[in-house]
Amino acid sequence: MSKTLESLPVLVAGGGIGGLAAALALTRQGLRVKVLEQAAQLGEIGAGIQLGPNAFAAFDALGIGPKARARAVYIDEMVMHDALDETLVGRIPTGAGFRARFGNPYAVIHRADVHQALLEGAQASDRIEVLTSTTVQRVEQDEHGVTVHDAQGRSHRGLALVGADGVKSAVRRQYVGDEARVSGHVVYRAVVDRQDFPADLQWNAASIWVGPNCHLVHYPLRGGQQYNVVVTFHSRDQEEWSVREGSRDEVLSYFQGICPRARQLIDLPKDWKRWATADREPIGQWTFGAGGRTTLLGDAAHPTLQYLAQGACMALEDAVTLGEALRVTGSAQGHHFDRAFALYQRSRVARTARIVLSAREMGRIFHAQGVERLVRNELWRGRTPERFYDAMEWLYGWKAENCLKD
Repeated sequence: MSKTLESLPVLVAGGGIGGLAAALALTRQGLRVKVLEQAAQLGEIGAGIQLGPNAFAAFDALGIGPKARARAVYIDEMVMHDALDETLVGRIPTGAGFRARFGNPYAVIHRADVHQALLEGAQASDRIEVLTSTTVQRVEQDEHGVTVHDAQGRSHRGLALVGADGVKSAVRRQYVGDEARVSGHVVYRAVVDRQDFPADLQWNAASIWVGPNCHLVHYPLRGGQQYNVVVTFHSRDQEEWSVREGSRDEVLSYFQGICPRARQLIDLPKDWKRWATADREPIGQWTFGAGGRTTLLGDAAHPTLQYLAQGACMALEDAVTLGEALRVTGSAQGHHFDRAFALYQRSRVARTARIVLSAREMGRIFHAQGVERLVRNELWRGRTPERFYDAMEWLYGWKAENCLKD
């Protein structure tokens, strides 16, 4: 390997949660990284997200555990109510018993705070370079490396490429070219200050109110000084995958039959962001090109609906698994990225496909109506914490030391 090649970085398309996590994982294997981010400034849009124990295991493996933990709100339980009659459907304690079972807590956090923890980790490294205002347009590969051409007419040379450029990934478009599966489900998200949030709903819990073709979610953020509010409904219109400003009148038109206690959430936000959601069919190949030097990660690999609250968690897991694959194959030293990327792909495809498909089914269960709603309520009513934990083991039992599959 020539000195020139050895000095090349690994390229990462995308400076979001997945891209920065990938950058940290790569540098922990001794590699240099260049992150290509299309936005003019690094940051995250959105509001709150939920972090399972698997996310905290990933934070620790990436070396930013304390930074992430300091920004999180540790909830006491996950709780589900029927939005029509306020019936308690299920309650999952997330205290000492939960932590003992899974080795880590359950928490909620502002999406921007997760990104900031990752960014601080990246900024502390002298091996990570970040270029903003850089839109990936086309990828070329050869036996020695990868060249990325951006929309600004520049070229970037690297040893390999990790496509972490999100749900509308340019890297995936070039190598897969599949169409998005628009769900027809619309999500409105907002953050409300504590003083404006109803006192009778200020629970230290990840709370969901499930109704026919709709649901509402709320939980605390930033030390309880703010609350995340999310409402989801099945649109009556033909939707396109998009994000734009929302309309309170539109939200109100979909929540006529729900109980007053849940309905008051709709009146709180001053501004809404509106997401028309989509996912893609799971694919079995994430690594492409002669020499296998380009791979996908995060939403670029497995965009999913929000119903398992695992989108960011899966991107973090991907990054850690990629780093572990590089370590055990010795690829970072010998630059045999095809071996590492193949192991990474083999370790992640089935798990993330299960997330995508399970999220679709969970959306159907949340939005059940008629007799199916009654079945759903009976399904979880009175279930013990241990039974819930058993059902969650496949998801929350992930750890860096068990992430690879041969």
